[in-house]
Amino acid sequence: MRTYFFSHDSQKVFISFFLFGLLNNILYVIILSAAIDLVGSSTPKAVVLLADVVPSFTFKLVAPFFIHLIPYKIRLYSLIVLSSGGMLLISSSPTNLKFLKIVGILLASLSSGMGEVSFLQLTHYYKDDAIGGFSSGTGGAGLFGSFLFMLFTNIMGIPVWIVLIFFAITPLGFLITYQFLLPKPSHEYHAIGLNEEEEEEAEEEAEDMEIELSEGGGNSSSSSSSSSNKLTAHITNTVERIKPLVLPFMLPLTTVYISEYVINQGISPTLLFPLDNLPSWLFSSYRDIYVVYGFLYQLGVFISRSSVTFGIRIKRLYLLSILQAVNVFITIIQSMFDLPFTSIWPLLMLIFYEGLLGGSSYVNTFMSVSEQVPKSQREFSMGCVSISDGLGIVLAGCINWWLETTLCNLQVQRGRDWCLKGDSL
Repeated sequence: MRTYFFSHDSQKVFISFFLFGLLNNILYVIILSAAIDLVGSSTPKAVVLLADVVPSFTFKLVAPFFIHLIPYKIRLYSLIVLSSGGMLLISSSPTNLKFLKIVGILLASLSSGMGEVSFLQLTHYYKDDAIGGFSSGTGGAGLFGSFLFMLFTNIMGIPVWIVLIFFAITPLGFLITYQFLLPKPSHEYHAIGLNEEEEEEAEEEAEDMEIELSEGGGNSSSSSSSSSNKLTAHITNTVERIKPLVLPFMLPLTTVYISEYVINQGISPTLLFPLDNLPSWLFSSYRDIYVVYGFLYQLGVFISRSSVTFGIRIKRLYLLSILQAVNVFITIIQSMFDLPFTSIWPLLMLIFYEGLLGGSSYVNTFMSVSEQVPKSQREFSMGCVSISDGLGIVLAGCINWWLETTLCNLQVQRGRDWCLKGDSL
């Protein structure tokens, strides 16, 4: 039987999951904020985006088939090693060895995917405070990460590689939070989230093994055939459990993420204005514009991902997909024709609004899962639906590989070569 906490533990649960979300996503945000610094202005930022999301997405894709076998503490130590090691590799690699920087990004991304699946599944053991805390924490990661990166690099002038080393120590907070702050369920959980169906399957497998042992184990060919049949049945059963989640939850979230990451990594690097018309204390170069866009987007995400804590719910998930697609259309027109905005300030508000929509889609999707999916399937479903944002980002990255270069070339043909200017780490 599942053990859930009463209200007197709610505050600790919320803070714990807030910290999990914050720590899990902040390196992802820092890496995207530093995209221009890492690969330079001549390389599509989709390179960083794909390296920052493909390992995470791949892990989420295969996790439903095996994640229940890995204890939490092993995952926590893995998160620390992968994320800290990745950030150290990114910061210490020479400028001319971009390949090593990409490897570091891949390691940090793998950590992010493992963390998101694990912590979302862990919310099943707690009340809605856990989902609200984790969602708010992931939004906070975007806000604090992009703001601190903008503060350290744009305003304080600290070298990017030093900033990256500073953030390499933050993953230690996973273990501290888990050991000293998070209230533990009254039962032991050695493997995460075996639901009732999986428990029955495990018991049947144990009984079958006992029969085989009592009969002398049989021949190797029949044993191999039996194992193969059980593996096939497990995969088929897992896929069947995923299918009901696609249309109501996964597709809306995927389409929202496609739209927002097409804007963030494919279009926004080309949404530039003359530096002479901008305040010099904030915009000293064209790469600074990209960093400010990232901060405003993350501010919107943080506010909307925290909205469920105040009882704000949006249940029409497809409406958010449509509104975000409209933003893609507006920003593409702006990049191609410098319309409808002749000043950066309305565009900054649009980027903020884009973040509001993206964060709303994330938190309301997982709240809908917790409300509509039966308890016996909820833990499994939380992990599966987390595939959606990764899929959307991967597809956006593929689009951006072509889109950013195309939009930049169109601007150069009009005599605006600002999208080609920038610095790299």
